[in-house]
Amino acid sequence: MAMRILALLLPAILATTALGQTVAPATPPPPDPRGSFTLTYENDLLTGTDRYYTSGAQFAYRSPSTNLPAPLRWLDGQLDRFAGPGEVRWGFGAGQAIYTPLDTQARRPDPRDRPYAGHLYGALVLQRDEGSALSTFEFQAGVIGPSALGEFAQNGVHDIIGVAPSRGWDFQLKDELAINAFFERTQRSATFRFGEMEADMLPSLTLAVGSVSTYAGAGATLRLGQGLSADYGAPRIRPALVGSAFFQPREAFGWYVFAGGQGRAVARDVFLDGNTFRDGGPSVDKRPLVGDLSAGLVVHYRGVRLSLSQAWRTEEFYGQRGGAQSFGSVGLTARF
Repeated sequence: MAMRILALLLPAILATTALGQTVAPATPPPPDPRGSFTLTYENDLLTGTDRYYTSGAQFAYRSPSTNLPAPLRWLDGQLDRFAGPGEVRWGFGAGQAIYTPLDTQARRPDPRDRPYAGHLYGALVLQRDEGSALSTFEFQAGVIGPSALGEFAQNGVHDIIGVAPSRGWDFQLKDELAINAFFERTQRSATFRFGEMEADMLPSLTLAVGSVSTYAGAGATLRLGQGLSADYGAPRIRPALVGSAFFQPREAFGWYVFAGGQGRAVARDVFLDGNTFRDGGPSVDKRPLVGDLSAGLVVHYRGVRLSLSQAWRTEEFYGQRGGAQSFGSVGLTARF
């Protein structure tokens, strides 16, 4: 199953090069006086399982496209090396991710299975929208381990919905600082029109460096619908293709269906490799290549956008059972 998904990803990854030659004209969007808030929730319970990457929640704010705070102006100047002129936004966010092994009822987890881990973080984001491309720099800082409240969040929800608690959290990764930086560039291809319908493709390249994850990723998303210029894809949680936590509609109503994929060459994954700064914690042997597929629907009306996604992720470590993991994602954005 994993090899089939990776094979399906190859055309999308190759498209990041091919479509770079057919991007939309570089016309920056008009200034946007409104900011946005986005809530994103991901959980494998939405697909009937409870294992591995089992839950993720994230809140994100994106500013209007106005003048930057002084500390971010220098960083924006560095984007000139990679991006053309465009509307600039800054933002912040916070999130939590929870990871468990396959068997959550064992009080002493299988040492060959994915370790228990929680990740609690804050994020600072700078984005430049050229109209034909979106460049994003993101810095995350937080904590991994018991202080990330993974056990509290997961078993608290399980208690509310009447599911047995996960019993192996005493063996989770140890507390330590978690820092990471990301740079992502998403291009927008020329829009193809079929009567009132539109289609485009969003090839994307990502680089991540830090104590949490270090990887290089390439992927693309194909979209079909109306009002595609409003955003750069459905909001998601890293390491997935994250789309855009803002949207700037030109029409009151828009929608699209999408399908996409991403391949990642992974040098570091703390949730599999074990603690970065402390010894003696659990770990497994990660796979160096991981792929994602996703499909879904995005609808926006006036100042509100709703996204629904289904994702499939290939095996991330040697000895992983159950094949590719499947989980759902829901995103809600409000402009103000």
